[in-house]
Amino acid sequence: MKNIILSASLFASHLFLAQYNYPKTPEKPVTDDYFGTKITDNYRWLEDIKNPEVEKWFKAQSDFSHSVIDKIPHREDLYKRMKEVQEMNGDSFSTVFQRENKYFYTKTRKNESLSKLYSRDLSTGKETLIFDPETLGNKTQITSFAIDSKAKKIALLLSKSGGEICHLRILDLGTKKLLNDEIGPIWSEFAFEFTPDDKAITYTKMSTADPNSNMLLKDMKAMLHVLGTDTKTDKILASREDYPGLNALTEQFPMINFTDDYQHIVLRLGSVKSESPIFVAPYSELKNKKINWRQIVKPSDDITDVFISGDQLFLLTHKDSPNYKITLTSLSKPDFNNAKVVVPENKDKVIISIHNSKNYLYYSLGDGIVRDKYQVNINTLAGKKVDLPTGVNSSLSLNQRENDNIFCNNVNWLTPLTTYEYNPEKGSPVKSKFLNSETNFPDYNKLYAVKEVEIKSHDGVMVPLSIIYPKNIKMDGNNPAYITGYGGYGFSYEPRFSTRLSVLLEQGVVLAIAHVRGGGEKGEKWHEAGMKATKPNTWKDFIACSEYLVNQKYTSPSKLIGNGVSAGGILIGRAITERPDLFAVAIAEVGLTNAIRTEVTANGPNQIPEIGTLKSEEDTKYLLEMDAQSKVKKGAKYPAVIIRVGMNDSRVVPWMPGKFAGILQNNSASGKPVLLYANYDNGHFTSDFDVVFKEYADIYSFALWQVGHPKFQPSKN
Repeated sequence: MKNIILSASLFASHLFLAQYNYPKTPEKPVTDDYFGTKITDNYRWLEDIKNPEVEKWFKAQSDFSHSVIDKIPHREDLYKRMKEVQEMNGDSFSTVFQRENKYFYTKTRKNESLSKLYSRDLSTGKETLIFDPETLGNKTQITSFAIDSKAKKIALLLSKSGGEICHLRILDLGTKKLLNDEIGPIWSEFAFEFTPDDKAITYTKMSTADPNSNMLLKDMKAMLHVLGTDTKTDKILASREDYPGLNALTEQFPMINFTDDYQHIVLRLGSVKSESPIFVAPYSELKNKKINWRQIVKPSDDITDVFISGDQLFLLTHKDSPNYKITLTSLSKPDFNNAKVVVPENKDKVIISIHNSKNYLYYSLGDGIVRDKYQVNINTLAGKKVDLPTGVNSSLSLNQRENDNIFCNNVNWLTPLTTYEYNPEKGSPVKSKFLNSETNFPDYNKLYAVKEVEIKSHDGVMVPLSIIYPKNIKMDGNNPAYITGYGGYGFSYEPRFSTRLSVLLEQGVVLAIAHVRGGGEKGEKWHEAGMKATKPNTWKDFIACSEYLVNQKYTSPSKLIGNGVSAGGILIGRAITERPDLFAVAIAEVGLTNAIRTEVTANGPNQIPEIGTLKSEEDTKYLLEMDAQSKVKKGAKYPAVIIRVGMNDSRVVPWMPGKFAGILQNNSASGKPVLLYANYDNGHFTSDFDVVFKEYADIYSFALWQVGHPKFQPSKN
């Protein structure tokens, strides 16, 4: 009887809004010749994002999407439930630093949407609110912060409405007032640091704050700002123009930090490529008009991270070791070929990251599902495993210049995050007294099961797949299922607890995470097997994992929801253009769906190491294959699609997902809706829980409607 009810409700859902009167998207053909392959782009006009006609189109699409979504029942229930689950977690903490006997951290209280800055006296336990960012205006967010050596001043990186173009302000902790200094623009991920005398701060300055400028993420400069002075007089420490000897590319961003002993300045020319050029100079050079940089690492050295202690140069490298190893050589006379192996390559697990405290180096060893934590004494090189619970264990130092205190976060698919504190000289990790809140979660392990499997992909390679599902489901193919993946930049989609996805589980949805090639779950070879020429493995692995869910009767194509975010736009875009029959719904979030146009965007040149360049005939073949937009065919029966775009997004420009929505609306013959969900309060992402939960309540309601979930079927009236 259940199947009949579901079928009837699905039929009713197709009757509802059977004709979708989308805002008109005119076709204005522009034809490009890519080394002999001609591609006609009918939606190039949407790239003129400042054009009033384009602005009007985005607004009309947004209004239309809401007019459809607003008719779906129980959306508000999903939103409320996400809020309830978030509050079960109590307060949530992010960046944490220690100065003497105080912790400084950002925290989002369980009944609030944005984080604020607090301090905690470790002797008395007293917590003090230091700064509320919304005193500077609604939707102002603390992106990150740095604290000076004596805890007299805090540098706050502030953004607006999820945007990633930020400014630094300096908070005087004595007066609780902001200094007049306003430093920037600065990209949200860039580090900044006080000089040892606390009188100045280093930062990386963007060339423009205009989110629509093609120079947005180009020709950046590493700067030194002396507090209380005009930023126009800030000293340039490194840039392509002022330091031609660095041979920096226009898209590389120079980032400065000091060694813990303040003996050296370290310069990294960053990009999406992990193997960056790295330079050093004595700290004394900071007083000179120009710094005499000495290069110690080239990209061809296959080194992804370094740590300097005195004359010791520790290296994280995949040279002849695709699962990485940690080696040691001299900073004054580096010799990578004869470097001492401190931690050898593990054939089954990958060394993921390194960081340090005063006397120890820590590294993570993982397989994509479990990540263990290890320590190495910097002086003796003796190593051991840190005794943390099984799961994904990440860690950071609280004050690496002064002590060995670190905090460790432990999490699993069904176990919310727990924070531990650890000092190698004081014994085993202990659950943090101040960095955890009282939680009230149900026992998810009693309600849901986790299955880790490997399935055979199109070429016989075994691909890890994580499946989380309600224990009481029937394996009859009638369950809605949600599968997501990423597959880019060597990023591993490790277990994590998700408030919003837990709410999907409560609706009887099977969750699946495809650990596709292009990620880092199995080391650098796994990454290289999903980039440029091998990029098709990313979406073909995803398709194979989706087929497994169907074949094993977790779900069926009429109930399968596919998801991809950001670079995962390649994954979901190409999955539905190659196998439109396999998915009922596709959720494409701020997605890279028009790969052949990426290079004309501000963030495009930065992606060249990962996806290639149109200046190369060979790379162009790969980019054409990745490009989902040009693969859309007239009359093909595509799934229902909802395309999320953040109108303040500077990573994936809004017009790219917009064009994908336009071409699908004009060409799909399935009769299923294609919605462009444009969020004007969001960038690529946001830390505002209210915005996030409202957005996903809408998106998930749409998906559940389309797979026939009885709770989410609109009225026929």
